[in-house]
Amino acid sequence: MAALIIVSFLGILGIYWIASGPSRRHKRHQTLAQGVFPASWRAILKKQVAHYPLLPDHLQQELRRKILIFLGEKQFIGCNGFQITDEVRVTIAAQACLLLLNRDSDFYPGLRQILVYPNAFYVNRSERDAAGVVWERHALLSGESWSQGQVLLSWHDIIEDCQHPFDGFNVIIHEFAHQLDQEDGHADGAPPLPSSERYQSWSSIMQREYDLLCRKADAGLPSLFDYYGATAPAEFFAVVSETFFTRPGPFAAHHPELYAEFTRFYRLDPAQWR
Repeated sequence: MAALIIVSFLGILGIYWIASGPSRRHKRHQTLAQGVFPASWRAILKKQVAHYPLLPDHLQQELRRKILIFLGEKQFIGCNGFQITDEVRVTIAAQACLLLLNRDSDFYPGLRQILVYPNAFYVNRSERDAAGVVWERHALLSGESWSQGQVLLSWHDIIEDCQHPFDGFNVIIHEFAHQLDQEDGHADGAPPLPSSERYQSWSSIMQREYDLLCRKADAGLPSLFDYYGATAPAEFFAVVSETFFTRPGPFAAHHPELYAEFTRFYRLDPAQWR
């Protein structure tokens, strides 16, 4: 009888622990956000993150708070001899948190670690061709998002992006857009949205624009979006997210309906920042 009571108590305690998870997470985030943001970190933001001085004051403040939370929760690991410094951590966290501004967020809940390489890195890939034959190959990458809880990044490519912040490319934004897409368990170009009506609008406009990019890629026609976005809907979402933050003016001018979908999703209008 005593054993049964103990088991029942532990079961109730476990249920309570699971149910109280969001509340505990919220309190932890509040505590982290109230920490001190060092002056040296602000200097890193001004040096490395071109978006930061363009943000309205309230978004600058929010970005600093989100950086504190992000850095308090995520582990950074240097690979191939790369040394993790405050410059590395703040530069990556700031651009990852751009995607979270104006949003209630669990701060990439599936993400545990950011692995940083000094340069582009090789990963093993298995691919099945039309005949069903599986081929193994080495792929040279500047970044990759894994559903197992890691994002892999090349510091060399990050620095290139920081030096050319409005050229349409940003590996950090690309890979963390994948993390948002994966929050519902699938990397399919349809991140979690608040309602079925939003999914209908999102699906219709994204499919039309994805098909257009595929046609342009096949024909070699100019496109605001990198052709890599034509390889899969998930890549299209990540590529368009890069363009949203790094070339918002041309994006809004040439693809107004798609831009409107992304302003609703990210709850931001970067075209107004410049």
